[in-house]
Amino acid sequence: MDLLSKLNEKIDSLLSKYEALKEENAKLNNEIANLKQQLEEKDFELSECKEQMALKEIELEEVLAKIESILGK
Repeated sequence: MDLLSKLNEKIDSLLSKYEALKEENAKLNNEIANLKQQLEEKDFELSECKEQMALKEIELEEVLAKIESILGK
């Protein structure tokens, strides 16, 4: 095998590896985008849960105040 053939073989190998890495990079970027979207959805759900908890806490405080007033405290 002459030098030019070896060089062409190496170049072909590098191009093949480069294309494979480009594909992997694109897949990883898509995965990152999907994970970011999922994180945003979870953050929204968490925010809603915190809001509901705060409302329930206020509701519980009101009930407790009514009970205490009934008991004369």
